[in-house]
Amino acid sequence: MFEACLLSSGLRRFHDDELAAPPLLWPEVRSALHQAVARGALARDHALEALDRFGSAPITARNPSALGAEAWRLADAFGWAKTCDAEYVALASLLRCRLVTIDAALRRATADLGFVVGPREV
Repeated sequence: MFEACLLSSGLRRFHDDELAAPPLLWPEVRSALHQAVARGALARDHALEALDRFGSAPITARNPSALGAEAWRLADAFGWAKTCDAEYVALASLLRCRLVTIDAALRRATADLGFVVGPREV
């Protein structure tokens, strides 16, 4: 999501899709942009523009009651110490939809699930 916010085209390729994310997406994007500025990898103005684009993106926060338990179960199943990535996978599983990611490691780890795809596969 961080990368999509940096592009002026943003999330336009998904304009016909209903986008959903776990609530942790918003602090993760803010944190990634802030870290990029702190490292000197991104100008502050550019980061703030990206944050504005993200804030206006048509993404609905979804937090089904089973999300935490499913994320925990998936993190166990994949041998992940943290549940952050599992939150995204769990939400897609619970909503019975695709998870679109540019994270190659996440795609490899979840390939057998069949619903984790890259942006070019949409």
